[in-house]
Amino acid sequence: MNFFGLVTDYDGTLAYSGKVRESTLNALERLRDSGRKLLLVTGRQLPELLEIFPRPDLFEWIVAENGGLLYCPHNRETRLLAEPVPQTFPDLLRERGVQNLQVGQSIVATWVPNEHRVLDALRDLGLDRQIIFNKDAVMVLPSGVNKAFGLTAALEEMKLSHHNVVAIGDAENDLPMLTQCECGAAVDNALESVKHKADLVMTAGHGAGVEELIEDLLKDDLAGRLSKGDRTRGLLLGKAKDTGKNVFLPSLGQSILVAGPSGSGKSTSITGLLERMAKAAYQFCILDPEGDYETFEPAINTGSPHYVPSRNDVVSLLERMHNAVVNMLGVALDSRPQFASELLRKLQDLRSRSGRPHWFVIDEAHHIFPSEVPAESTLLAEPPKTSLMITVHPNHVRKEALDSMDIVIAVGKDPQETIRDFCRALGAEEPTLNPVALERGEVLLWFRRTSQDPLVVATEPGKTEHKRHIRKYAEGDLGVGSFVFRGPEGKLKLVAHNLNTFIRMAEGVDDDTWCHHLRAGEFSEWFRWIVKNESLADQVKSIEQQNASAEATRETIIEAIRAQYTLSA
Repeated sequence: MNFFGLVTDYDGTLAYSGKVRESTLNALERLRDSGRKLLLVTGRQLPELLEIFPRPDLFEWIVAENGGLLYCPHNRETRLLAEPVPQTFPDLLRERGVQNLQVGQSIVATWVPNEHRVLDALRDLGLDRQIIFNKDAVMVLPSGVNKAFGLTAALEEMKLSHHNVVAIGDAENDLPMLTQCECGAAVDNALESVKHKADLVMTAGHGAGVEELIEDLLKDDLAGRLSKGDRTRGLLLGKAKDTGKNVFLPSLGQSILVAGPSGSGKSTSITGLLERMAKAAYQFCILDPEGDYETFEPAINTGSPHYVPSRNDVVSLLERMHNAVVNMLGVALDSRPQFASELLRKLQDLRSRSGRPHWFVIDEAHHIFPSEVPAESTLLAEPPKTSLMITVHPNHVRKEALDSMDIVIAVGKDPQETIRDFCRALGAEEPTLNPVALERGEVLLWFRRTSQDPLVVATEPGKTEHKRHIRKYAEGDLGVGSFVFRGPEGKLKLVAHNLNTFIRMAEGVDDDTWCHHLRAGEFSEWFRWIVKNESLADQVKSIEQQNASAEATRETIIEAIRAQYTLSA
């Protein structure tokens, strides 16, 4: 379930001529019984609303005065969210002949065409106030106060994200909250300007339109309605190379696989996407087997090579509305699938209660969902919905996890072959695949649940460079990328999982073994393709090409490593 709350306007939306019909109240009760929360946001003053509306108890919170006042029906407490009305303002308006003036705690309301007298009075008194129109109503509020402002305060009380809420309204003053929420709907009687900006337009008006929206929520959480969209909202990936149009990924409800060889640009594409997630306040949790995201500023890192974070620590961090990086360098390589499965089950429970985190980002997915799993395994077979999985080779990832992916993003050389490998791993039909030579920053995108052919997208880059975590190479476990000292006859199998163990083994192996790998250029290749340090690789290659002794080259290479990496003793 993505939508945990419904926000509705009162006049012109929930109510017709100030009254709410019985069938609409019954629909609200059914939605509340489904576990969702109801919020009412209105331009009316609270006493006036409570006098004409008999069921405020249906709502978790009521935002009155167009965002200026918060009211809890369950304990009847109110909280003023904005500056109170200075009495000099309504007094001056009355002196100047403004009739039908309504004065609340933070709002002053009148009708068209009194907006001109209102403006003159504000200017003469030097007040910092804004005018908001609600059809023929003229509402005066402190600057920055609107329905979105008040809704934000209510959602904070509920620890509910606006991305897990759908809002419905009919007039200009509803637009801020409609565009703030993940989905904004308009009843059929709404102004055309509101319908134009809404994500959904109901076929019925007033309360019947609200009932229609509720039925769609109860039916499939709006999945059927939103799947018919034109992909003009969501997470920006970049621009289609052939048309130049923006390409968006669904912001909720679908999962994405990013695949391609090491050094092919996966990190660059993902960093920009994560930055845009953070800016739009989509909460994410990154499972980071190799410590690549410790310094990623939009998230808080938990875990290190020497500390394994507890599941409760991660849940607590996410409950406080932070983005989280779960650094798994301290977890043994063969224990990572079990650790991740237990954590994901815990986080799925959090999502079922709160709708968050919105995204699970699973780096090095072959570590978390390995393709080879014993039949009796209790490991989680696939990630939760709305996940972003990253891997080098799709065929190294468990079949069930691959099949849960709705979108494939292939990067690097021969991206069409990466998509072909994905399909082969599933035994699925391939889309039309032509040879593609991607330029820097480009990806091959495939919406696999549609009939659309893969398209090349020039990705929108991130603002900050994604940096590989140095400690990963110094102290982590490189797994299949570890350097293996085998010797000239292949009799040894000394595995250096990281740079620390590489140095210790380099100092201990015999000269013949050292020189065997040195003369074959294997050290520089390891630094270039696995450690991904071009400058170190070039430096070591130069040493390999010298006709120096084992002792001299060993010392020089170890010094070169220590010059660029801080290694523990």
